[in-house]
Amino acid sequence: DIGPLCFVLERSSGLISFKVKAAQIPFILNQAEKKWKSIGAGMPFSYRFMDDSFDQIYKNEKRIGLIAFSFSVLAILIACLGLFGLATFLIEQKTKEIGIRKVLGAPVHSIIFMISKEFFKWIVIANIIAIPVAYYFMNNWLKDFAYRINISWWIFLFAGGIALMIALVTISFKALKAASANPVESLRYE
Repeated sequence: DIGPLCFVLERSSGLISFKVKAAQIPFILNQAEKKWKSIGAGMPFSYRFMDDSFDQIYKNEKRIGLIAFSFSVLAILIACLGLFGLATFLIEQKTKEIGIRKVLGAPVHSIIFMISKEFFKWIVIANIIAIPVAYYFMNNWLKDFAYRINISWWIFLFAGGIALMIALVTISFKALKAASANPVESLRYE
């Protein structure tokens, strides 16, 4: 722990920085103002808190984070729409196969698995490509900070799991509908 501390930032401007306990702030401000008036030769006494200064410094980072979050949500929605369209197209292509499997006694979960495994393969490949790229860019971004965290492997595993779950939810609606449809209807029009 750093104890009570004082930095003289610039001798000509009269800026001084103190680290104090929060309970002592009113007392220290009063004492500092009195001392300043006695030696400050008519210069106005002003102060600011370091946490406000740090908030100002990191305001840009917070704004970038909000913009990145907004575009990430938008990208996920667009990707889900594309995935939904692709699942619809795949199910239309495999309507006859699904109907034959149903007639031969395939359970619903095996048909859903058959439809979903095509998409899971591509999602796993996308994660294998994206993880090193994301690690590289995140690591370079974090190098700019004096105090930074180390990026753990589980963060990428968690993100890949979330991507897989989003894909499963997106595909499952169409896959369940196709797997529970009457096979006679799908075979009649083929």
